[in-house]
Amino acid sequence: MRHTYLKNVVTLTLNANKCIGCGMCLNVCPHKVFGLNSGKAWISDRDRCMECGACVRNCPVEALAVKAGVGCAAAIIQGKLKGTAPCCGGSEGNKSSCCG
Repeated sequence: MRHTYLKNVVTLTLNANKCIGCGMCLNVCPHKVFGLNSGKAWISDRDRCMECGACVRNCPVEALAVKAGVGCAAAIIQGKLKGTAPCCGGSEGNKSSCCG
């Protein structure tokens, strides 16, 4: 099953002009957000990104950007620490924007 977080809210961006096609983003992404085509990475499923920042930290040419810690990864971590259900946007009372 392919998990999708919230539609069209991910901060992930890719500058294809900077990409050297090393494939590091494919190797480190836990949700297989990236693909490689004609020697360049591309975002194959943007809505699966949990904004963990692994791709950005491992890109040798800074072709990727994401506001790590604002998405579901941060919500899951905070939920575990606080003993609450993770919420991936909006307020915790807004069930439509919570993971689950």
